[in-house]
Amino acid sequence: MKEQRLDAGMRDHDHYAHRLPNWRNTLRKQLIPIVRWETPYLALLQDKLRSPALDSYFAFTANLGTHTFFMIMLPILFWCGYTNIGRAMVHVLASGVFFSGFVKDMLCLPRPLSPPLQRITMSGSAALEYGFPSTHSTNAVSVAVYAIQILRTTAETRHPTVHLALQVLFYFYALSIVFGRLYCGMHGFFDVVIGSMLGAGLSIIQIVYGQAFDEWICQGSYTNPLIATLIIFVLVRIHPEPADDCPCFDDSVAFAGVMVGIQIGAWHYASTGLAWDYPIPSTVPFDLRNIGLLKAGIRICLGVIIVFAWRGFMKPALFMILPPIFRVLEHARLNLPRAFFLTASQYKSVPKLKGDDNVIPSASDIPRLLTNLRNPRKRSVSVGPQSVADAYETLAYRHMRRRESISSPDAERPKSPLKQSEPDGKEPYFGYAANSRFPSSGREGAPLRAEPLPTPVSSRVQSYEEMMGSGEVVVIPVSPPESVGSGMGDGEGSWDMPGEEEKEDREMFLKLERPRVRYDVEVVTKLIVYSGIAWLAVEGNPILFELCGLGISK
Repeated sequence: MKEQRLDAGMRDHDHYAHRLPNWRNTLRKQLIPIVRWETPYLALLQDKLRSPALDSYFAFTANLGTHTFFMIMLPILFWCGYTNIGRAMVHVLASGVFFSGFVKDMLCLPRPLSPPLQRITMSGSAALEYGFPSTHSTNAVSVAVYAIQILRTTAETRHPTVHLALQVLFYFYALSIVFGRLYCGMHGFFDVVIGSMLGAGLSIIQIVYGQAFDEWICQGSYTNPLIATLIIFVLVRIHPEPADDCPCFDDSVAFAGVMVGIQIGAWHYASTGLAWDYPIPSTVPFDLRNIGLLKAGIRICLGVIIVFAWRGFMKPALFMILPPIFRVLEHARLNLPRAFFLTASQYKSVPKLKGDDNVIPSASDIPRLLTNLRNPRKRSVSVGPQSVADAYETLAYRHMRRRESISSPDAERPKSPLKQSEPDGKEPYFGYAANSRFPSSGREGAPLRAEPLPTPVSSRVQSYEEMMGSGEVVVIPVSPPESVGSGMGDGEGSWDMPGEEEKEDREMFLKLERPRVRYDVEVVTKLIVYSGIAWLAVEGNPILFELCGLGISK
C-alpha cells in the first residue's frame, strides 16, 4: 500500500513523533509552548535595544563563551603552574558542554522563531544546534561562579581593590554572555536560565568535591583513572540520538576525550617524580621569577605548536587507519551506528574536511579566525529558519495558527515581516537590507522603515506573534560570509506538496544550511585526538619542558 503523503502542516508533528521515543516526544510537546510564548517578548527586547555598536559587541563577546576560546586558554593554565584551576575549569566546562548537548539532543527543542527575531552571530554552526539549554550560558556561568568563589575565599590584603575588581569583572562577563544570547536572538529566557543553573550547579559540585576527586584520581593504581574513563565512555554511548542532524554530539565527544586525557595524564604525571603535590597532586612546577618571562613565553609557544602538530598529524592518520577496521566491525555486526553518520561501508575514504571542528581549528584556519576577531563587524544578521529544527517549528506554529483561526472567515496566513505593502498598495518591498539606514539616525544594518508612531506594548507583542511561523530563509550579511552548502540530505526535501504554499515550504527546507556529511570514524578520532591534546597539556608538554631546559632551574 502506498505510503500516505502528509501535508507540510502535519508532517512536522509526524516527524518528531516517529523519530523520538514516546516519553521524549511528550516532554518536548510540553516544553514547546514556553519557546513560543517568549519569542514575541524577545523580539520586543531586540527592537528596543538594538544598535550597530551593540550588535558588534555581543557578536564578538559570544566568542568568549565558545569551546574554542576555552580549549586555547586552558592548556596555558597548566603550563604556568595553575594546574588546580586548569583541572577545575576542564571539569566544569567539559561537563557543561557534554550535559547541555545531552539535553539538547534528548529534547530537540528549537531556538526561538525567526522571524520575528533576527539572529546575530559570527559563527555559522551555532544556529544548527538545538536551543535548549544554552551552552554559552552554561560555560560562562560555570567559569564565573568558580572564579568568584576562589577569589572570595582567597584573602587579598595588598591589593583589595584589584581583588574586588576581578570579582566584578567575572560577574560582568557572565551577565554579558548570558544577556548577549538573548540580544542576538540565539536563545530564549528559558534556554539561558536553565543553562545558567546547570553551569552554577556544576561549579558548586566542583567546589565541594573537586579536590577530593583530584586526589582520588592520582592516588593508588591505574584502576581509578580506568573507572573514570569507562564511565565517560558509557556516557558517550548513551548520548541521545537527535531527531534532526544536530552537531551537538560532536562537541560532547570532543570534551569527553579531554576528560579522559586529563585523568590519565594527571595520574601518570603524579607518579613521575617531576610534579609538585601542592596545591593538588600532579601540579606542573612553575615559578615566574625562576623561569623568567622569556622562558615562560617559549614554553607557551612550544606547547601550542605541539598541540596543533598532534592534531594535524593524528586526524588524517586516523582517517586512513580506522575505516578498514570499522568495515570489519560492521561486517561482523559489532559496530555501533549513529544517526546522521555515514557507516564505513558507505564510503571509500574520508575526504579532506573543511571546517570540521568547532572546538580546536586546524592551523591553516588560524589566520582567518584572527582576522574575524580583529574585525568584529564581520557578522551576519539572519532572518528566517536556519536549521531543520527551525523549519519544523515554523511549520508547526503555522499549523497551530491555522487550527486556531479556522473558525474565522477573515483569517489569513500571517505575512512575512520581510515583505511589507506600500501605502498605495503597489508592489511589496523588502523590509531589511544589509546597507540600509534609519532615515533619521543613519545607523547601518537597521530595518528600512519610516519612523513609527508610538504603539502600546501589547500591540507590539501581538504584531510579533503574527510574524511567527511566516519565515523564509534570508541572510543579511554585514560583510560577505563564507559560502555554505545546502540541501536536505536525507530526503526530507522530496515531499509531494502541491500548491503555492506547499511549494514555499519545500523551498524553505531546500535553502537551509545543513551540517556537513559526517563519518562514523570521526567519533573515535575525536576521542583519541582530544584525549591526546589533554594528555599533552597535563603531562607530555611539562615533561618536554624539563627535558628542553625550560623547567625550573635546579
